[in-house]
Amino acid sequence: MALAHARAGADVVAPSDMMDGRVSAIREALDDAGLVETAIMSYSVKYASGYYGPFREAAHSAPSSGDRRSHQMDTRNRREALIEAELDVEEGADILMVKPALAFLDVVADLREAFPQPLAVYNVSGEYSMVKAAAERGWIDERTVVLENLHAFRRAGADILITYHGRKALAEGWL
Repeated sequence: MALAHARAGADVVAPSDMMDGRVSAIREALDDAGLVETAIMSYSVKYASGYYGPFREAAHSAPSSGDRRSHQMDTRNRREALIEAELDVEEGADILMVKPALAFLDVVADLREAFPQPLAVYNVSGEYSMVKAAAERGWIDERTVVLENLHAFRRAGADILITYHGRKALAEGWL
C-alpha cells in the first residue's frame, strides 16, 4: 500500500500498524522502486489509549472483540518509547511520531532529546473532542486552550503537529 501511494505521488507514507519490520520492508520496497525521496513517517510510539474513542466510533473501527493492547504500547510504559523509536530509525524511518500527544508530552521530550529526526505528534480525536465539548458548554475558551495545547506540543519538542484543530486555527488566524 505504501508503494502504491508513493507511485501515485505521495511525498510521505505513514504505516500506522507499528508491526516490527514494517518500516524496513517499506524502505526497501520504496528504494527498490527508485522512490528514495519518499519519506516514511513511523507511528513509532502509538499507545493503546482511550483517547481514540471518538474516531473509532465514527469510523466503526472498534475491535469486535478484545482490544489493541496486544500491538499498541502500554500507556504506563515510558521507556519502551525510546526502544521502539530506535528500532524504527534503524529500519529507515525519516520522521518519528507519538500518538496520542497530550498525555505523552514527557515521551515527546524524551524522543526529541534522543533523536535528530523530525518528530511528529498526533493530537487525536478524544483530545480534540474534549476541548470542543468543554468549549461548547462554555467551560473553557476554545482558542486559548487549543493554543496552549499546540504550544505545549512544540515546547515538548514536536516539529510536526497533526491535529483536528488545524483548519480552524489557521482559518481563524489563531496562529
